[in-house]
Amino acid sequence: MIPAAAPSDGRDGFRPCAVVPSLDNPRTVRGVVERLAARLPVVLVDDGSGPDGAAACVVAAEHERVTLVRFEENRGKGAAVGAGFREADRRGFTHALQVDADAQHDLDRVEPFLEAAAAAPDALVLGYPVYDASAPRSRVIGRKVTAFWVAVELGDRTRIRDAMIGFRVYPLAASLATPIRSARMGFDIEIAVRMARRGVPIVNLPVAVRYPPAEEGGVSHFRPLRDNLAFCALHTRLCVGGTFSAIVRGLGRRSS
Repeated sequence: MIPAAAPSDGRDGFRPCAVVPSLDNPRTVRGVVERLAARLPVVLVDDGSGPDGAAACVVAAEHERVTLVRFEENRGKGAAVGAGFREADRRGFTHALQVDADAQHDLDRVEPFLEAAAAAPDALVLGYPVYDASAPRSRVIGRKVTAFWVAVELGDRTRIRDAMIGFRVYPLAASLATPIRSARMGFDIEIAVRMARRGVPIVNLPVAVRYPPAEEGGVSHFRPLRDNLAFCALHTRLCVGGTFSAIVRGLGRRSS
């Protein structure tokens, strides 16, 4: 179990932990969690995994620096990460390094991301992917489409380089204060855009991304029809909401 008050890691006011959402990652979750736990405390959230995935989470949580939060039924990635945030905040942590449990991300980048967060504790530190040859072409194209809409929603093509990646460091207070509707795959996009709109500084850093084959535990929970429709609805809400807010601000300035 994670202690109620984590050590500051030598940085005043900076008490990071990792939050790892997992859904049916029996071959990869333990390795990811153990590597993270060697560096910092971990909140592992089992998002309603089946028997094998749930058992792997229980084994991973045997590490003394790991706390397991479990949903009996799948609620979605956003719900899992949110539960991890609340648990981390309850235990006195100030920042959460979100890392997906599928072993896609280069964990050697943990320290540079934590150093960036410590240097700019109010910032949201977002990874942007550096793909190898294993990346499916459809995923790369999908990321470019999302990047286009995020640029429209923010009015800036450079502020967020990638809003989908599951490797980032959140300042917990600002994250928990940001209202989010997306409980599933859209969570990563929505919280990044809404935090940026609320004035949270953004730091973008590269991280290598590899798609492990099935025999190594590679698995995708992306459902093309359901999730693409949800993304369309999300971008519509963000665009319409952003336009309305801009009109209201313009009218306010004109009236003053």
